[in-house]
Amino acid sequence: ASFFADAEAFLMKNTKAKLCLEASPTTANLLLEDCNPESDFQDWSWRGDSLVNHGTWSCLSTAEGDRVQTSACGSTSWDCSNSVLSPLGSSQGYLVANRKGVALSNGRGLKAQWQDVADRSVCEEKAAEVEHLFAALASTHVYDHTAGNLTLALGIDQQQLEELLWFFRREDPSTWNYSVLALSFVAMILGLLLLTINIVRNRKRKTHMYGETVETMREAELEAKQALMPMQGYSPAETQKQEVMPQDQRSGEVMVQWKDGTVTSLYSAASEDAT
Repeated sequence: ASFFADAEAFLMKNTKAKLCLEASPTTANLLLEDCNPESDFQDWSWRGDSLVNHGTWSCLSTAEGDRVQTSACGSTSWDCSNSVLSPLGSSQGYLVANRKGVALSNGRGLKAQWQDVADRSVCEEKAAEVEHLFAALASTHVYDHTAGNLTLALGIDQQQLEELLWFFRREDPSTWNYSVLALSFVAMILGLLLLTINIVRNRKRKTHMYGETVETMREAELEAKQALMPMQGYSPAETQKQEVMPQDQRSGEVMVQWKDGTVTSLYSAASEDAT
């Protein structure tokens, strides 16, 4: 019991009565007294699912009917939820405070809630004790000297205890380190792949935009050439010819161009014939 003597003890104070649960030093009875942190008979600690009194080194147990007392450890296991205690595997009710001390009852409320002197639930004390046991499992020194007590407290055999010790050991993180290194390498490869895909897509987009620009310029150039083609259909010689012809024409004359290309004045010819 030396290992559990070093465990952190706590007082079990009833929320309604504001009194602490105390084990009788001479009988198996339980009392409700003013809280006294100096009294070992008011000190309790979790051993697995059992509640051990540090004054008598006996455990909180159920008896006939609705009675509760202290007896040899291992006879009663307790479920703890929301500061309420109830025997495991039994429908006897919950641990409550009454005029006689404590008993089992189906009623729930403040009289069924148990806390320490710091108003912390006894269920939180149980969770803290489990963490303490696992910390002991992770320590080779404690394991070598208290293996028998730990197996008794946890209700497991030696082989299961060794498996837990292997699971919670911290001196060989190589597997974890290699796993993190492998994940980092995979992440780097994935990042490079995404970067390459992004670069290729950007190049394709730029090439496509350049091709569209060149095609637009070609279409504009073609439209400009088509607009100039009608103007090029006119010959300079014809233009000069058209400009020369009216120079020989006089006012009031009508010019006629014959099939052989000769151009004469109609009225001049008619005047000459009249003369």
